[in-house]
Amino acid sequence: MLIAFSVAPSGGEGTDGSVHDAVAAAVKVVRDSGLPNRTSSMFTEIEGEWAEVMEVVRQAVEAVGAYGPRVSLVLKGDIRPGHTGEITGKLDRLEAAIQSQEASGS
Repeated sequence: MLIAFSVAPSGGEGTDGSVHDAVAAAVKVVRDSGLPNRTSSMFTEIEGEWAEVMEVVRQAVEAVGAYGPRVSLVLKGDIRPGHTGEITGKLDRLEAAIQSQEASGS
């Protein structure tokens, strides 16, 4: 299973409106999990079995909860039993398709 999620505090932002400290706490939880992961400017992706991925998401939400009275969570999942390595595999297939189109002039 591949999950993309975003988590942020609500009501406890810093004086400049930033949430980077809270988000950093969540990303640390993800990175410490040992599961394959990647963070971009808008989402963190994590790959693994249902129970382990959702446990990491729960811990990340709890970490962010220390920064404000509310937590916002956006979650998107690609649940594809029997498939692993999709955190990079999907991008590899996309790049191959782009290169194929460029080569054919499409």
